[in-house]
Formats: sequence, C-alpha cells, structure tokens
Amino acid sequence: MVKSVVLALITLDVVLNVAGQLSLKYGMSQIGNFAISFSTLPPVFLKAATNLNVLLGLVCYGLGFLVWLIVLAKAEVSYAYPLISLGYVFTAILARIMFGEAVSVTRMLGILVTCLGVFLIARS
Repeated sequence: MVKSVVLALITLDVVLNVAGQLSLKYGMSQIGNFAISFSTLPPVFLKAATNLNVLLGLVCYGLGFLVWLIVLAKAEVSYAYPLISLGYVFTAILARIMFGEAVSVTRMLGILVTCLGVFLIARS
C-alpha cells in the first residue's frame, strides 16, 4: 500500500514539474527574444515576474516541492529520485507537440534508455 501511494506521489511530482517547465517555457516565449547582458536582464526578469504563465510554472514547482518532501519522508531517495527522470521523457515529448521542438533520433534513444532505467528501478 505504501509503495503504491509513494508511486502516485512521485507521479504527481513528475506531472507538476513537467507542467511547471512547460508553463515557464511558454511564458518566456511570450516575452520574446532578448539579448543577454547586465542591462537587459532586469527588465526581462520584471516581465517574467508579471507573466501569468511564468507564475503558474513557479506555483507548479512549489507544489511539486511540497509533494517531493512527502515522498522523501516515505521512500528511499535512491529509489524515488531516479523515477523523477520520467519528467525528462514527458517534457521532451510535450515540447515537441506544443512548441514544435526538434526531438532527434539520438534524443529519442536517450528517452528510451531513460524509460528502461525507470522500469528497472520501479521493479526493485
């Protein structure tokens, strides 16, 4: 029972982190292209701090952090933490779908290897 609850919490944490990452990406794409310099970054950070998608991403990360604290209290970190790598898988797939990002064969193979590793860890 505890293991299934822990897996559900890890899954929730992954979902929150993926949602956070994609929301941050979408929010920053709304801000647009900018030069990276000491003079341009403060206005960019101000725009980011007032962008609803960036704020939503931060809320998702915050909630994910709280869920992760519960996971750490109930599971071995050597078991739980590698499962978080599923976030890489879902983020890459959804970035391809939502933002049209290039996901090469090499990246897909890396995702496949990650999935295999998560499968092996989840069985332990």
